[in-house]
Amino acid sequence: MLLPDLPQELGSLVPADWRGDLLVGEMALRLCYSALVDADSLDTSAHFQGLAGPRVSADADFSHLYQRFEGRRRAEIAGRGGSPIAALREQIYADCLAAAEREPGVFRLGAPTGAGKTLASGAFALRHAEKHGLRRVIVAVPFLTITEQNAAVYRRLLDEEGGEPVVLEHHSQADFDDPDAGRWARLAAENWDAPFVVTTFVRLFESLYARKPSAMRRVHRLANSVIVLDEVQALPHAMLVPILDGLRLLVRHFGATVLLSSATQPSFWALEEFKDVPCTDLIHDTPRLVSELRRVRYEWQLDPQPTLADIADQAAAERSALVVVNTTADAKAVFERWNDAAQEGTVWHLSTRMCPDHRRRVLNEVRARLDEHERVLLVATQLIEAGVDVSFPVVFRAMAPADSLLQAAGRANREGRMAGGGRVVVFAPQDGGQPPSYKTLVGCTGRQFGPDKADPDDVAALGRYYRNVYDMLNLADGQHVGKRIQCARQRWEFETVADGPMDASTGRRDRKLAFRMIDDDAINVVTPQGAETPELRLELEEAIVDLRHAPVPDLAKLRRLQAYTTNLHPSALRQPGVMALLRPILGTEVRRGALVEWIGEYDPATGINLDPNMEQFVF
Repeated sequence: MLLPDLPQELGSLVPADWRGDLLVGEMALRLCYSALVDADSLDTSAHFQGLAGPRVSADADFSHLYQRFEGRRRAEIAGRGGSPIAALREQIYADCLAAAEREPGVFRLGAPTGAGKTLASGAFALRHAEKHGLRRVIVAVPFLTITEQNAAVYRRLLDEEGGEPVVLEHHSQADFDDPDAGRWARLAAENWDAPFVVTTFVRLFESLYARKPSAMRRVHRLANSVIVLDEVQALPHAMLVPILDGLRLLVRHFGATVLLSSATQPSFWALEEFKDVPCTDLIHDTPRLVSELRRVRYEWQLDPQPTLADIADQAAAERSALVVVNTTADAKAVFERWNDAAQEGTVWHLSTRMCPDHRRRVLNEVRARLDEHERVLLVATQLIEAGVDVSFPVVFRAMAPADSLLQAAGRANREGRMAGGGRVVVFAPQDGGQPPSYKTLVGCTGRQFGPDKADPDDVAALGRYYRNVYDMLNLADGQHVGKRIQCARQRWEFETVADGPMDASTGRRDRKLAFRMIDDDAINVVTPQGAETPELRLELEEAIVDLRHAPVPDLAKLRRLQAYTTNLHPSALRQPGVMALLRPILGTEVRRGALVEWIGEYDPATGINLDPNMEQFVF
């Protein structure tokens, strides 16, 4: 017998709650499996390194980290010029610190865009962890642009030069082979053995509902942690049922605290999974705060419907303006309208036709020009919304779901310095496109918002909008994918949750009914043409050749390509000539989920060049 001290009967060691509720037991098994996998990996690593024991970080001193965070924040504020909303930001910050003294549970931070939620939520998490002896802070956000932006803020306030880092940035674009990242980052990313983790919704929740050891090593770190979900309105509607239930269980049974942060707080409590979950609002009078922080006025151009050219011309008449549209084709159409007549260096384009590093460079240039009060005309898809820190005097937003309208408005007059307020023009382009998923959401938006109706920042109307969305999407229906995942969880069918139920007709698992945060049917396209310099482009092309011929892919080279990898919707493959411009990197065919190289034209302003008249894919 390998373990002579192991008792014959283990039932007494299992908490009654774990045995009495199948969903609690399922979550407990996930956490226990994660801890076991991590312990095995750490022990194995220690053995081969000749260490006496596994390498595990000591518990963080959150009292010290909070004091460092607060001291540096105050120093930064003292060095800034005042703004009309600075006092309100300080009040929000103070309210968050006061709420951090409350017992662990579910908290909600509903404050308008530009209200300082990044700093306020970080301070809440650190103070709450200190007060209640929690083990770590995990901040998750929906988009890579926000992950990188927020991680930079938290590193500036928490990391100590020369000391072991505090903040771990973990997402698909994080380069753990960078010498500056160090061995700590590479190891900590495997199991989130860090005091303060900044990650993405995809990484967090697909780890939670995974079943493979490499993905699950970090799941047990969620217990006894503060989990901050920033821009929580961006959680995919289809997965809300298992996501909310997972959060409920982590809070109620496994010592976690969850903070839901958003300017457009969804009505999660209208769904069964959250209806009995107590919640503490960090801001007590959100409607008053919205009124005091209102920095824009809304205008509507819905009837008659303008063309994209009309909107481009209206924006071009402004000193600076942002136009947000719903498809990459629309973004390119607006950009080309400007580019024919605009002064060089004043017009910019952002969409996922461009690789992430290209988008980062454009955002940096746009911010620098805005800071210097230089003219900027920027057209972008949805990726500019939800936390991207830019401020324009005028924002034009194509009709979209209500939360997108409000998020776009957050890019106007961000500091509240304009005497008359910023302008947000919501328009319905007669020649514009939209993703198929928008149809229901835009319909719900039109019922609540518009001329002679509410503005998108109306808190009560926003609540009605979300409830209408949940009803129209049938989230409570037993045959909805979220409910079917819940049923699989209750039966402890871990493979069904992660990979979908078995399809009797094909003998394969149906991935469409599995837990997944994003549609993974996209084609991952590497664009070395998006590199900043010819030398870097050559380096990337050499890495592609090495990967194509290597018997085993070099993970360091794959990570090197991530910042130059974007996605094409599968519908792009149906366009004449596109398949011929995609060359496999791993494997021998171009298919959904594959990694391929784009060998076609890559425009230095707009990225991958497809025929805009035929294009159907979106941001």
